[in-house]
Amino acid sequence: MDKILILDFGGQYNQLIARRVREQKAYAEIKPYNKITVDEIKNAGYSGIIFTGGPNSVYDEKSPHFSADILSIGVPILGICYGHQLLTYMAGGVVESANNISEYGKIEVAVEDNKLFENIPEKSIFWMSHTDYVSRVPDGFRCIATTDNCPCAAMCNEEKKIYGVQFHPEVTHSQFGKELLHNFLYNVCNCSGDWSMDKFTQNAIEKYKTELKDKKVLCALSGGVDSSVAAVLLHKAIGDNLTCVFVDHGLLRKNEGDIVEEIFKNQFSMNLIRVNAQERFLSKLACVTEPEKKRKIIGEEFIRVFEEEAKKIGHVNVLVQGTIYPDVIESGKGDAATIKSHHNVGGLPSVIDFDEIVEPLRELFKDEVRAVGLELGIPYDLVWRQPFPGPGLAVRVIGDLTVDKLDIVRDADAIFREEIANAGLEKETNQYFAVLTDTRTVGVMGDARTYGYTVALRAVCTDDFMTADFTRIPFDVLAKASNRITNEVRGISRVVYDITSKPPATVEWE
Repeated sequence: MDKILILDFGGQYNQLIARRVREQKAYAEIKPYNKITVDEIKNAGYSGIIFTGGPNSVYDEKSPHFSADILSIGVPILGICYGHQLLTYMAGGVVESANNISEYGKIEVAVEDNKLFENIPEKSIFWMSHTDYVSRVPDGFRCIATTDNCPCAAMCNEEKKIYGVQFHPEVTHSQFGKELLHNFLYNVCNCSGDWSMDKFTQNAIEKYKTELKDKKVLCALSGGVDSSVAAVLLHKAIGDNLTCVFVDHGLLRKNEGDIVEEIFKNQFSMNLIRVNAQERFLSKLACVTEPEKKRKIIGEEFIRVFEEEAKKIGHVNVLVQGTIYPDVIESGKGDAATIKSHHNVGGLPSVIDFDEIVEPLRELFKDEVRAVGLELGIPYDLVWRQPFPGPGLAVRVIGDLTVDKLDIVRDADAIFREEIANAGLEKETNQYFAVLTDTRTVGVMGDARTYGYTVALRAVCTDDFMTADFTRIPFDVLAKASNRITNEVRGISRVVYDITSKPPATVEWE
């Protein structure tokens, strides 16, 4: 099987590179630059290596670097953005600060005909994000792309099969990014395209059959897509040695607790323990308004509940979580910046009573998780349920939490989702929900003045949840949802629709 090493230098788009490689049917795995050696890379049998982007300057002493010996081991290399500059630095070229010619966003790039740009137009749009630039390519390299402000937007040493690009081919904003990565994999690395998600699924089941044999395993089941797929995968591997603990923290969507219990107890015949802990969580969250603090509290309380349930059923060796790649990257693991902590990544307390934590989906994106779910035989409707954050409605109520506020957002969210379904738009948008803001405004109902909350509706289109655009929902659908919410949900006087993309926003409000 082809293996591509993504050498991680701390950029926010790094996991996207792995996802794009997997889309091309080559397996990709990410290793931090400081957790693997040249000898280990040489002995691992990689078909190619991709240096990722990163926020640093190659001349900064604190910036991530790697041994230049990697340029001589005979494995093809592609450097992206910082990776492009690092290749230049390592090979003896010159990188300078572009004080007056920085490039950000969509930039037209002119390319020369070569293996990397095969079937790509001479001029096309790629996504740039850089201040430094390559001012002189190393000996043995030549420039193969330029922009109006960047004298070396790409370079290559064809003999050594080493390429560098200043732009980001992995993001959707780059017109021919997928084609460029395909060319690197098949024209330069000579990949065979023999990897698929069904192989991941079977390999994972076999792996955990061996690694978790005779161990007692506790799965943190939220009922969302990620934890559901993780639970079924582990159940296929170890059967009754798996116990799922479903914590109903009072922050779920309308009727969700009962739905989760029904599906996993009756449909999948799993060992399921439902813990009704609404009062416990809400008391801990009382008067807490800062979103990161909410996430940390919920994360720690989740673990404490699991520990308590584990003690009731005897010694448990392993905790399973449905962590996926976007959770990891947004929680700022490695050298990446923290965007927001996820309760199953950045929110974990420092001491827990389990021997180990297993995260079988940690290297997958949402669409890949859904593919695994279908491969495991999970019903389509469950696999394609709306994504739901681990902290639940705690991050969809802005400000402090109360039972009344949770009921308001629960009812508004249910109405919005119902109207999306009535309009047949479920497959036209990837995530949609309601947020209760902490803004109150004047309204008029029954000829009387009201002073109620503002609900914000949010719907986005995305294929990876790393970038997203707002969904163009027809006005008549929004109008109907707004009318129903203001009429049927007590305490709401205004409804607005969020039309912000990601970035600069995130999908969730908190």
